[in-house]
Amino acid sequence: MKNDVTNLEFATPRAVQDVTGIDKSAMERLLLLADFSVTLNGVFNDATDQSHDVFKTVPSTSVARTTTLVVSGQTLTNECLYTDYPLTRADDGALTWAVPGVLSDGTVPSWS
Repeated sequence: MKNDVTNLEFATPRAVQDVTGIDKSAMERLLLLADFSVTLNGVFNDATDQSHDVFKTVPSTSVARTTTLVVSGQTLTNECLYTDYPLTRADDGALTWAVPGVLSDGTVPSWS
């Protein structure tokens, strides 16, 4: 399906909790849980578009999908819930999609 994706954005944020006491002049924080989010963008083409077969069930199913990103030989694999399958038709006729996903299984995102 990677040939159907034209660009993507992903993040691996950590939550933080402020724990600053009244005796401090600067912030103190603890790192909390890790997370992962991704938005995949692509061009719709139902003649050859494998991504449409994957994402068309987003509104009607609740399944996690394995999402693997490979950058310069480094791999980041996460189980994701995709939350929407919006299609946009531009005034030039292009039909595109942007599918957001979030971490589903509580596994800390780790590059390998």
